[in-house]
Amino acid sequence: MSLLGKKIRTSGMIISRPVSFTFLLIYFMQVAFIVWLIWQYNKHENVITEQKKKIEELEQKVKILDIIEEYQIGFTKDEITTLADVIYEESDKFSLDPLLILSVIIAESSFRKHQVSEMGAEGLMQVMPATARTVAEKWGIQWPQREGLSNLGLNVRVGTAYLFELILEFKDIKRGITAYNIGESVTREYLHFGAAPPARYYNRVKRVYQELRSRFADK
Repeated sequence: MSLLGKKIRTSGMIISRPVSFTFLLIYFMQVAFIVWLIWQYNKHENVITEQKKKIEELEQKVKILDIIEEYQIGFTKDEITTLADVIYEESDKFSLDPLLILSVIIAESSFRKHQVSEMGAEGLMQVMPATARTVAEKWGIQWPQREGLSNLGLNVRVGTAYLFELILEFKDIKRGITAYNIGESVTREYLHFGAAPPARYYNRVKRVYQELRSRFADK
């Protein structure tokens, strides 16, 4: 018997327990080091991915800001910044192209924030108050009591949510945009009788969208 303890015979060799323990310890240390390297690599990759996401978000917001600044009428700097943030957030929330939201705003109100139609539609996205209330309640959108639909953030939030609902409802972006303008029930009547709803509004939104894409998409 060895003074250091029992010996282990392995493949014709005799290894004492302390020596075998040392080998195991080295092995586990190597495994732990490899695991640490993999963790560091993944952490580094996650940091890079997060940075890329932040850069893409910044580029989108700058693009939105550029468009708002060009088309806005009488907005303060704070209103422009707030509006850009809201448009970005809502487009991301509903997976809609922010240029589409901007195109609807331009087609509806030409960025006149206090615009009110003969039918009573209000604000940038020309939303009817009753419709806006229903949409806000459904999506949990906070309603500023004093400002109502003249609040830029509220107007864009309910308008975007409503547009998203209509696109889902009709399972078609063209019909959804058309229904946003002429109303859901009127659009259904056209479809019920096999008639094509008026395309004038949709064509206008499409024309503005294509113009924005050609000018701002690669910025």
